[in-house]
Amino acid sequence: MIDLRRLRVLRAVAHYGTVTAAARALRFTPSAASQQIRRLGRELGVTLLEPHGRRVRLMPAARSLLAHADAIEARWEQAEAELRAQRDEPAGPLRVCGLPVAVSALLAPLAAALHARHPRLAVRIRETEPLESFDLLFDGEADLAVVEATPDTPPPGDTRFDQQPLLDDPFDLVVPDTHPFARRRQLDLAEAAGEDWVVPPPDSTCHAHTLAACGAAGFTPAVAHHALAWDAIAAVVAHRLGVALVPRLVRLPPHLPVTRVPCAGSPSRRLLTCTRGGGRERPAVAAALEELRRIAPTVP
Repeated sequence: MIDLRRLRVLRAVAHYGTVTAAARALRFTPSAASQQIRRLGRELGVTLLEPHGRRVRLMPAARSLLAHADAIEARWEQAEAELRAQRDEPAGPLRVCGLPVAVSALLAPLAAALHARHPRLAVRIRETEPLESFDLLFDGEADLAVVEATPDTPPPGDTRFDQQPLLDDPFDLVVPDTHPFARRRQLDLAEAAGEDWVVPPPDSTCHAHTLAACGAAGFTPAVAHHALAWDAIAAVVAHRLGVALVPRLVRLPPHLPVTRVPCAGSPSRRLLTCTRGGGRERPAVAAALEELRRIAPTVP
């Protein structure tokens, strides 16, 4: 009989890429985590890992075993959901997380609505970046996340997670109130090819969105300034130092003299709801997802 605790260590190593990171997430010492993997391999008579630079490479036997381990984890989630469904109503803690704009536009209204409808349900919100959200879900530290689909996040077919589209968040071109574009109801992004641009830093997701949208319009933006916070980007634009693409869900400071102009073709980013595999049927999670589906169409 396979020790399921050792399977949990193997899943963590596969998720985090190193034994050290897996041990940290599981609150083990690295030597203890390594010992669990070695014992599991000896019990099965196979080699599970081999060194690969500073990381480890999963051997074919490990990949085969992980497919079964992920299925077992999903069945446990389903079993828990069925047991909880026998109760009268959603109750207990519900831990939700998401990127900053999701917290303000979606998760805060979600928590208030659930508190009114299900007083025994205690919603706890945590602001996170997308990759951190997946780590929290994997570790059992979160039950539901609103994430942005990016090339770095797990693919839709990853059975450890259940990812479903929630809404598309269009990007608007933000310009100073005095800019000629400010009088337009809509513009083709190619018209802004000659502008100076204010862009998020290169290691941010929205940096890639800006480059992709401009590339689709046939030009590379002339980046004059980098800023991370959206209000900082808007402040630079307000001083007539450039233009910027800003997601529509982002609320800009109302005192700044800037105008949003919708872009033809609606370049956008996609927001997803994400749970652990099998976790979507849990009564508390199901209630939250139902409420998110109600809130999403009402967001400007």
